[in-house]
Amino acid sequence: MLIEGSYRTMTVFYAPDATFSNILPEEESQHAIKVLRLQKGDKIMVVDGKGGCFLATITLPESRHCEFEISEILPDAGNTNYQLHIVIAPTKNIERFEWFIEKATEIGVHEITPIICRFSERKIVKPERLEKIIVAASKQSIKANFPLLHPLCSYEEAIKKISAEQKFIAHCYDEVETNTCIRIKEKKLLKNLVRKSSKVAILIGPEGDFSPDEVEKAIEEGYEPVSLGSSRLRTETAGMIACATVAFVNQ
Repeated sequence: MLIEGSYRTMTVFYAPDATFSNILPEEESQHAIKVLRLQKGDKIMVVDGKGGCFLATITLPESRHCEFEISEILPDAGNTNYQLHIVIAPTKNIERFEWFIEKATEIGVHEITPIICRFSERKIVKPERLEKIIVAASKQSIKANFPLLHPLCSYEEAIKKISAEQKFIAHCYDEVETNTCIRIKEKKLLKNLVRKSSKVAILIGPEGDFSPDEVEKAIEEGYEPVSLGSSRLRTETAGMIACATVAFVNQ
């Protein structure tokens, strides 16, 4: 269910403890009082990142601990009828990966797992920075449920532990030649395979794509090869297209 009407124009604040504390975190308090100049009696929207969305009134406009009073529980903003887990290799240019995190959050993603692949050029990420981007993008797009960012892990670990009703791997090969076999398989478009209201996991590789052995391992683990279109896409663009495709199918 989506927030409608005048609520959509309200400023959104993040308070993870909103259900048992009536104080905005210091950073949010400073934004409310010092930047937006909100006063006692002003109406705000508060989300807790776990599905809670509330209409509230500022009762004590302090820049370090702005207090509020909840007056109404609002519908679960940004709630969807599907679950999407994007498993993606961080890009060499971290700004491109941060762009993906932002746009995926806005479009609608529920879990993100950064992975290290054979051809990965980036093997370190700063989760604190990525979490801040997720919070900002969730507030901007009015989502009460924030995406879950998993720790960076190896490709092998990810493909074995991830559970979903539909599992896909997007790669650029027309044929996959490994040490044991040559696999030729026509890849169908993701949009033609995703089922509505299902739990979906999609693997997106690094700039150099997955290795043939990695593709083979994913297929052995039940992942179906898919195409995201006729263009050769950057990693972050492929991730964004995957998110948009699943969201569109579920409209």
